[in-house]
Amino acid sequence: MPETCEDTLSEISQDYHAMRTKEIVYAIRRLMQAGEHYTKELNKIYALHENGPLSPSQIAKHVMVNSSTVTGIIDRLENKDLVKRLRISPDRRVVTVELTKAGEALAENAPPPIQQKIVDGLNSLSPKAIDEIALTLKRLTDMLDVQGLKVT
Repeated sequence: MPETCEDTLSEISQDYHAMRTKEIVYAIRRLMQAGEHYTKELNKIYALHENGPLSPSQIAKHVMVNSSTVTGIIDRLENKDLVKRLRISPDRRVVTVELTKAGEALAENAPPPIQQKIVDGLNSLSPKAIDEIALTLKRLTDMLDVQGLKVT
């Protein structure tokens, strides 16, 4: 039996809804991961700035993450010329990480936290766009039933 025009439109609408829902979920996950990534990198820099050269395991303890997580972040920071690995012990397996001059400058000039980047971005939007974002985020928090969570 041939589908009606209404059935076809309903199917297209469902497909569109599913596709957009998936995009929203992925966007939220990317935002969360970006916040975590940004915070982890800055925490490593500040741990070194405050405590001087440290081993990767000491950095992990200071910022409360796994050593395996620290290794990847140190690699990225080293590629950005913000830290360098040193082998100052007679045991070549012992590695110490210290800030480079660029890393020191970054720590001294304290880049804006991710919240400030959001504020700066929102300041460039129209009041209508800000209202739309605020309403949409309120709907999302209502869906998650997190209105009562204390924001730190």
